[in-house]
Amino acid sequence: MREVAVTGSDGAVDVRSTLQRMRRRGGLPVAFGGLFSGSRQFRISELTGTTTNSLRGLAITPGNGLGGKVLTMSRPISVADYPTSRAISHEYDAAVGAERLRSMLAVPVVVRGRVRGVLYGALRQPLVLGDRALTSAMESARELERVLESELAQELAVREEAQRLLTEARQRRGQPPGPRWEPSAEETDPAVWEEVREAHGDLRALAHRVPDRKLREEILTVCSRLARASSGRGRQREHRSGRNGVELSPREVDVLACVASGATNSTAAERLGLRPETVKSYLRSSMRKLGAHTRLHAVVEARRAGLLP
Repeated sequence: MREVAVTGSDGAVDVRSTLQRMRRRGGLPVAFGGLFSGSRQFRISELTGTTTNSLRGLAITPGNGLGGKVLTMSRPISVADYPTSRAISHEYDAAVGAERLRSMLAVPVVVRGRVRGVLYGALRQPLVLGDRALTSAMESARELERVLESELAQELAVREEAQRLLTEARQRRGQPPGPRWEPSAEETDPAVWEEVREAHGDLRALAHRVPDRKLREEILTVCSRLARASSGRGRQREHRSGRNGVELSPREVDVLACVASGATNSTAAERLGLRPETVKSYLRSSMRKLGAHTRLHAVVEARRAGLLP
């Protein structure tokens, strides 16, 4: 089975809320972490309780430092005094020192047998972290794993639905089902398509926060071009309005882009600056226009129509 990335556009929100719970439960003054990006590189993306940005965006190499060791060994590790510890290498001492961190723990976020991210907790004193801190970190990691597992299951369901609809369309045209579609080498790389879809969703969300109407329209036009170009994936493209003359409003497309990333209605509302009831209304409207019976079916039909990448 193809590997599917689990870092949708809401991943930052999930990690941030997880870190906040971890700090509260474990009595940790500082917590930070992140998930693997579409490029399969782990970076620290979310910080809470820090006083500088020295750790933000830091790329962690497997095997290096505390987090890199966790990536390699796939188990929780803690050190009583990071700067002097002989249990880890010290490639990241400058960033850690700028934040004055001493005692530190790190736990892996594991989904379907693969490490997808790391959560860190830290003190500014060289003390042995107790069971409370480690237990809270491990519980928080398990909670995040369940969220990511759900998002992964939704993405796989979308792909399975797409395959089913393609088979049904072939049968209606009297064509043999044929072998399962095997995409090209570029198309089989989940990182490529996750990056495209994440960028598309981010651009659409950003457009509606731009006060300049002309610039906002230009951004949305680029989004539409991106969706049309990528949805065909080398085959004949279809017009933006789709084969059946379906045309969605910009906000309907925004909502479907969030749904495609695995977002709930409440998460989509937070991201788009809308009320959950409004998101639900846009979703119902787009499903009706696309002739879809489920959220996933709507995403599939929108992609087939060139409305989503």
